[in-house]
Order: sequence, then C-alpha cells, then structure tokens
Amino acid sequence: MIVSAGEALIDLVPRQGEPAVVPGRGAPATLPALPALEPKLGGGPFNTALALGRLGAAAGFCSRISRDHFGDALLDALLADGVDTSLVQRGDEPTTLAVAHIDPSGSAAYSFYVQGTADRLFELPTLLPELTALCFGTCSLVLEPGASAYERLLRAASVQGVFTALDPNIRTGLITDPAAYRARFLGWLPSVRLLKLSEEDAAWLADDTPVRTALKEWLAAGPQAVVLTRGAEGLTVFTAEGAEHSVPGVPVDVVDTIGAGDTVNAALLHRLDRLGALTRRPRADEWLDVLGFAARAAAVTCARAGAQPPYAHELNSPH
Repeated sequence: MIVSAGEALIDLVPRQGEPAVVPGRGAPATLPALPALEPKLGGGPFNTALALGRLGAAAGFCSRISRDHFGDALLDALLADGVDTSLVQRGDEPTTLAVAHIDPSGSAAYSFYVQGTADRLFELPTLLPELTALCFGTCSLVLEPGASAYERLLRAASVQGVFTALDPNIRTGLITDPAAYRARFLGWLPSVRLLKLSEEDAAWLADDTPVRTALKEWLAAGPQAVVLTRGAEGLTVFTAEGAEHSVPGVPVDVVDTIGAGDTVNAALLHRLDRLGALTRRPRADEWLDVLGFAARAAAVTCARAGAQPPYAHELNSPH
C-alpha cells in the first residue's frame, strides 16, 4: 500500500465565471470587489492520496481529520475513491481553511487559517505491515505539534525499509523561521528516497546557493533521486548516480494549478510501483516513462478548477 501522510483541509477557491461580490450600497467607494469563493476538498497530502486512489493504486491516508461537516466530506471523498482510511485519526477541532488566490496564469497562492485545527494534533501511529511507500509534505511538516510526529513517522518508516517520498511544497506564509526550516529539511534527507520539488521550492530551499549545486548536496545527503517540476516546461529527474532525464510538459488550457504537484507525487509513486521500481533503482527508460506519466496526469489536473486529479482511464496510457 502507498500511503500519503499529512493534512486534509478545505480550499476556498475563486468561483470560475462568476462576478465578484460588490460591496453594498452605502459602503465606502474604496472597498474592493470580493471574489465569490467555493469550498473545495484539499491539502497536499490529501490530494496525493485521492490521486493515488483514482489512478488505481492500493492507497491509504494517514492524518487527523475534524469531526465537523468538512471533515466528514473529506473522509467520504477518500472512501469513494478507494483510499484506505484506517490510519486517519479524528478530532473535535475545526478543519483548516486555505484561501486560494489565482493569478492570470492560473498559479495559486494561499492564505491559511490554522489556529486550533484538527490536523495540527496528529499523533504517531503504528505502521501498517502492508506499507510499501510513504509520502510526506506541505503544511503538516511545519505546524507543531503534528510536524514532529510526522517527522518521527518518516524516520521510523525509513528504518523499516519503506520507500519514502518528500514534497516540501513550501508555504512561506506558514514558515516563521526560514533558516530553521531549511536546517530541518536537511535533517530529513537521510530518511528520504525520493525528493520532489518545484523549481520555486528548490530555489527557496537553496537560498543563496545555486540550485544545481544544492541539488547535488541534497542527493549526497540521502535521496536516490530528485524530481524537479518545471511548470509547462515539464519534469526533470536527477539521480544519485549523476544521471539527468527530462520530459516536456503536456500542452493544456490551464484553469488553475491547484493540486498539480500533488498529482505528480501520486503519479510518480504509482508508476514506480507498477514498474517494480520502489525496491530498486529505475533505469533511464523507466524514468522517462514515469516522468511522462506524471506530466500527463498533471496536465489533466491543471485543466480543471481546484484539485481534481485524473482517473486512470483519462490518461490514455497503454499500461
């Protein structure tokens, strides 16, 4: 089973094709029009688990979810797409909210409402014996006390020989001490087999170091491979052996990029698993296959509003 570990939340996304809400009569003339927001199920690890289930993987989700109506909707969606929820903890605290701001290119930035929410109180679970891969990332590795519990889970899984993947998916608005976070990130790498980063995340983590130099340093610290996503330009993998393989992006009319990176996480793990490459180093032709599959999956997600990863039959894959 491939398990995604981390937060599940509600994205409040500007509604497509609807006019902004204009302040009422008598409001000051300087008040801006406000976009109409629509709640969407989200959270990087949640999206990854959902995408794994839709792609046909034996998928699981590990998190702490609220017992409020948003939490029930999140859990129902996982179950509807065949995701195992036996590692999901529940709490009476509210669900985290993330307000998405979409720029003209479709890229999304977020404001988070996280104080006192359920997913922050995650506790270390017992690992399932059928676990083959475990994926981490995003807010869950920032917000304490849950972040330390996820970190312990990462280390425990690595010690047990589980294939571990990390997508930091940097949210700078949540990181109060960038230097401390970068140091913590370096401390995770000996326990990580696959590191996936966007170009923007790689540049932020590298700080004053050239990205290619930082990539070599990160690979030397433990990962077998780093996959770098380059937006419309495609994906590149850098391996610990010094190889580099790239595929172009798949042209698509972008609605927004919400969930695209999470879809890539799921597609990488699913395809590596199908090739039997979670327990060995992939060949060059296999990396090209894996990256191409991930590019196609991400393109489908980008063509939809919100995080809506594709089902296997939508990718027109020969496998």
